[in-house]
Amino acid sequence: MYYGPYLGRISKGSDTESTKNKVSQTRREDTAMNLRPDPTFYASPKLAMEGPPETLAYTMMLSPDFSQPDGLAVVNVDPNSPDFGKIVHTVIMPNKGDEFHHFGWNACSSALSPLTGHAFLERRYLIIPGMRSSRIYIIDVKGGPTAAKIHKIIEPAEVFAKTGYSRPHTIHCGPEGIYVSTLGGGGKDGTDGPPGIFIMDCQTFDVIGRYEIDRGAQDKHYDFWWNLPRDYMVSSEWALPPQFENGIVPEDLLSNKYGHRMHFWDLRARKNIQTIDLGANHQMALEIRPAHDPVQQYGFCGVVVDTTNLEGSIWTWWRDADGKFQAKKTAIIPPQPANADDLPDLLKGFSAVPPLVTDIDLSLDDKYLYVACWGTGEMHQYDVSDPMKPVLAGKVELGGIVKKTKHPCGKVFGYGPQMVEISRDGKRVYWTNSLYSTWDDQFYPGERGGAMVKADVGANGGLTLDTNFFVEFPKGYRTHQIRLEGGDCSTDSFCYPSV
Repeated sequence: MYYGPYLGRISKGSDTESTKNKVSQTRREDTAMNLRPDPTFYASPKLAMEGPPETLAYTMMLSPDFSQPDGLAVVNVDPNSPDFGKIVHTVIMPNKGDEFHHFGWNACSSALSPLTGHAFLERRYLIIPGMRSSRIYIIDVKGGPTAAKIHKIIEPAEVFAKTGYSRPHTIHCGPEGIYVSTLGGGGKDGTDGPPGIFIMDCQTFDVIGRYEIDRGAQDKHYDFWWNLPRDYMVSSEWALPPQFENGIVPEDLLSNKYGHRMHFWDLRARKNIQTIDLGANHQMALEIRPAHDPVQQYGFCGVVVDTTNLEGSIWTWWRDADGKFQAKKTAIIPPQPANADDLPDLLKGFSAVPPLVTDIDLSLDDKYLYVACWGTGEMHQYDVSDPMKPVLAGKVELGGIVKKTKHPCGKVFGYGPQMVEISRDGKRVYWTNSLYSTWDDQFYPGERGGAMVKADVGANGGLTLDTNFFVEFPKGYRTHQIRLEGGDCSTDSFCYPSV
């Protein structure tokens, strides 16, 4: 008798020519699906940069007043297509009030790690967490731009029961499964215990359990990323749910009660091995961006605001010869003077608009760091060839609390540059404009609409907005995170050095 995968039990007596053909066909399909790594998995950053350019972008659509379900928009980014810059498909969810945020793939280049048992997965599913609802959607995008559909929904009860965490925030695909960071612990307000990371099965999408064995000093969470061959992870801090869900709490900010630390972990032992405090005045240490080449042991973290002077800042962290981690402020972005009448109530007393560094992203060649200054309405490009001495190489002004700079096409870009994503070859940079619904309303009162734009990168640096690319989202929706077809600069982890 034959016990083949997916074929069940076939007896000798049923071994007809028809059955043989079916078995043969199923074996061929199984081989095609499972015995070769996905071609969008790349061993090194350099190989990823040489891959084909993206033709699709996947973008979150969120309803800030919860009057509509959130959704996924599929955007055509192929300049040779008549649909360039258009939304060609949407997947609207069956529930309201999810507030989508940072989503990611079920599998990526990390699957090629020598330690993995999952090398033959497909980059097929997008894992979308609802930050307010604690519900998670699995979206199957196989079959072309208009084929994306809901594959599975994980209800909040499963997340609570198996992890004790709430408010899932960031998705990263790792060698063993899908890692999900959270912003809340248990209880109604998410403060019954600290938030953390949990792991999902990358094939069944079952919630497995908590990542942490020993969390040490970590009691808040935000972003995380790792160096897989070097076996360490880095995480950062934003706030606890009562400090962000209903908007920023000015008293907590001025009292320096938001996150300001970075945590370093033994990835395999799942243990916090070191915590670095950037200083209580450096409020909201958010995005973590390690060097993509795993030989390198450094990376960057963006800090939203210094409460002593309203500056935003970039910090470089690194591992020294003794195995200890260090961090240093390597770039500052000053606030811009402003008339109090031009500022929202939250900022009137300062007579200045802070840059509000809300996202950063690093090109695959580790050369350019892009910094979103959501408050002043600027996208900065830094040459970080020397990671200890970032040099401003390009800048685009768009939106902003005071400037309100229009796009070159003449359209208004509401809010400011926010979530930024870079093509694998480093030649195109995309970004959206919404931070988080209640924070949008505080810093930019009034509905301003969701938008996505693209800038082209010069051969020697510099940024130029594409006049022909301005994506407007359906009425009542804002937009946040972007993922690119075949992977991008903030999804994939690489396990082999670039040559």
